Amino acid sequence: MDFKLTEEQQMLQETAARLVRDTYTFDKREKASASDTGFSPEFWQQMGELGLTAIPFPEELGGFGGTGVENMLIMKELGRGICLEPYMESVIFAGGLITQLGSDTQKDELLAGIASGELQAAVALDEPNSHYQLSEVQTTAKQQGDSWSLTGRKAVVIGGHTAGKILVSARTAGDLRDQQGISLFIVDPASTGVTRRNYATVDGRKACELFLDNAQGELLGQAGEAFDAISYQAGRAMAALCAEAVGAMEVACDITLDYLKTRKQFGVPIGKFQALQHRMVDMRTELEQATSMAILAACVADEADNAERTRTLTAAKFMINRCGRKVAEEAIQLHGGIAMTWEYSLAHYAKRLVMISHQLGDDDHHLEAYANQMSVA
Repeated sequence: MDFKLTEEQQMLQETAARLVRDTYTFDKREKASASDTGFSPEFWQQMGELGLTAIPFPEELGGFGGTGVENMLIMKELGRGICLEPYMESVIFAGGLITQLGSDTQKDELLAGIASGELQAAVALDEPNSHYQLSEVQTTAKQQGDSWSLTGRKAVVIGGHTAGKILVSARTAGDLRDQQGISLFIVDPASTGVTRRNYATVDGRKACELFLDNAQGELLGQAGEAFDAISYQAGRAMAALCAEAVGAMEVACDITLDYLKTRKQFGVPIGKFQALQHRMVDMRTELEQATSMAILAACVADEADNAERTRTLTAAKFMINRCGRKVAEEAIQLHGGIAMTWEYSLAHYAKRLVMISHQLGDDDHHLEAYANQMSVA
């Protein structure tokens, strides 16, 4: 199989890499993390001006017709900079749901803003007790004439604290864990009945708990039939997270190798010690495995929904979770105490890798899901 990038893909990768390298220093990231928005609006605007926020959308909707491979190239560079901007949540996940389920009017109203970077969207699918099960939805929606009223609570809505629109899953029929009966709604967080409790996450980002009390929502797609689209777009989002993790792992490995070459003990660089060399090789091995799985996930992310695609993405996310956490743990151990200081960038790469290993499903969740899929097959 030919894994060479096309000329256009190489230009896209170079554009994203140059943007992150030249404008997203660690000091600027820390200032952005401490701000009210939790990310850099200026960097987000630059991404929009360069067309990076329009990459995944079809050309007829104002995008560039990018695939999972193009998403991978961008997300990998964002991972190298441990960028705080909610690109995956807004562009890939929310944008994908609107593209798949939205009416022509909804697409015209929302996708142009998301593609230009003028509108930031978020997805609210998890609940306090759902534990990665997207079908476990207690939030309810009731139709009142031509409008819908939503009541419930959503947890860990990444980027939801600044989002102009939030896509909320709610149950309109069926029992608690039924896949049928789940609908998706567009909610304006500034409307009556919507409350957000904002907080910082462990990796320096910001999120919110979303409380809905008879809040008005605009139906996206057909009532009760949104689960398949949610599951499909969650797969695309997982592939994007895999690519981001690989970017973060690459930098963590590079930082650790540089440290082993410069840190001296007993008059020689500690990288001379064979035991530490072996651990460094183990880190690189994990990185190679993760890279292969991220490429595989990117190649199948936009394929038609089927069992093989689901198994591949589940396996990729499991491997990325395991490899990312292994790299983070080894990097900290090889650095010693300095790895735990807040001013040292490695600690933040480790935190982001741990966060990715829990976002959209941890090891146990995906291992069980993969086993169930093999049993069915």
